Amino acid sequence: MIRVGVIGATGRVGAEVCRAVHADPDMDLVAGISRSKAGEKASDALGLEGSDMVLAENLDSFVESKVEVAVDFTGAEWAPEHIDWSIGHGVHIVVGTTGFDVDDTWRGAPVGVFIAPNFAIGAVLMQRFAREAARHLPAVEIVELHHDGKADAPSGTAAATAEAIAASRSEPWAGPSTESIAGVRGGEAAGIRIHSIRLPGLVAHQEVIFGGQGQTLTIRHDSTDRTSFVPGVLMAIRWVPSHPGLTVGLESILDT
Repeated sequence: MIRVGVIGATGRVGAEVCRAVHADPDMDLVAGISRSKAGEKASDALGLEGSDMVLAENLDSFVESKVEVAVDFTGAEWAPEHIDWSIGHGVHIVVGTTGFDVDDTWRGAPVGVFIAPNFAIGAVLMQRFAREAARHLPAVEIVELHHDGKADAPSGTAAATAEAIAASRSEPWAGPSTESIAGVRGGEAAGIRIHSIRLPGLVAHQEVIFGGQGQTLTIRHDSTDRTSFVPGVLMAIRWVPSHPGLTVGLESILDT
């Protein structure tokens, strides 16, 4: 039984992770951090029937609850601090927060530090297929679409996809760069154009569009519900205790 604590327990994704961990027979949700609902019972705040866990305001509760694996879905300004705290307290951590730089000191951590820009298995497969396509169709642009509450742009998934494509393709392709309106051609990462869309009604979506002579190829993934991230998070929770040091990307464990 893995003892799990969730940071950002009442957030959009954190709440779904709490529900999934609570329902998993191999895991025990023993702690949750929520600044907005600290002091409330998880049974009331999250609808976790049978849970006697009380949401807390700070990470001290993880020590008291003997958390073995922490899960972080908060914000870029807090995630590095949570990772450092976990390492310092001997707690493995799974991080789905994006928009911050990886600290090289985490690579030698005595506990597992698992960071992924996207926990949807379909999104990881999209990136894998894009890497393969880039070997044959180097002309490519990325369009990513997310809900209007997402703080970072481009998304971590789009940036990671651009890096993977750049490493796979045989030659760069820039396309036309003239703009009559500044920024209309999108931003650039690893020599690849990325277009970020933020609108209410969206969850998480990305398409990678390749162009070649007389043809195009579009690889698209859609998360229509935040529960799409749950299987990947549970996979990482099971994996991280036996893998100390830093691991980045669900791709690293998808075939293990």
